[in-house]
Amino acid sequence: MRAHFGPLDWWPSEAGAETPAGKLEICAGAILTQNTAWANVEKALANLRVAGCLSVEALHGLNRRKLARLIRPAGYFNLKAKRLGNFIAAVVDQAGGDIAAFLDRPMDELREALLTINGVGPETADSMTLYAAGKATFVIDAYTLRIFRRHGLLSETDDYASAKEMFEAALPADAELFNDTHAQIVATGKSFCRRRARCEGCPLERFPHNAAD
Repeated sequence: MRAHFGPLDWWPSEAGAETPAGKLEICAGAILTQNTAWANVEKALANLRVAGCLSVEALHGLNRRKLARLIRPAGYFNLKAKRLGNFIAAVVDQAGGDIAAFLDRPMDELREALLTINGVGPETADSMTLYAAGKATFVIDAYTLRIFRRHGLLSETDDYASAKEMFEAALPADAELFNDTHAQIVATGKSFCRRRARCEGCPLERFPHNAAD
């Protein structure tokens, strides 16, 4: 996949993942991207940026109805406004609004703290932990399950936890490696391993697979 796509710089953030603003943007994006395309998330983030609301302080003080209007392009905007509000409240309550301090804790502790926030599930928590905090936890998404089920490495009964365990057992615990590997899987899923597979030219085409699965 890497030979086909080259190194992929993911997760995108205008401010850069090493900055507090970039970390917040990644975390907000992880919530907004639930059940929607990334292009829609970019529009929602742009609305927040233009409105001067892409900061913990601004989001914490923002009326929920106005927040929903700003993130409307991401879909399910009322639900996502609530979830984003829950996350921001946790950052304020646990770290005084300092997003970098909130993320700067041992990986397992951070992941568990994220999973206690209403609206933050395993994929969202792992995305925040890997991309915003830079800690080596592998992200599993629909593309990962589809690709690796079609290639016989995961079964239909394998869930998020078992898929995550497989990847983390097979790969060195390295955040940069996890970052790029997940990005390569997403690129392959978007370009080739769609619901209706387009196997010709896929970087994984030469490996045994069943595109009908």
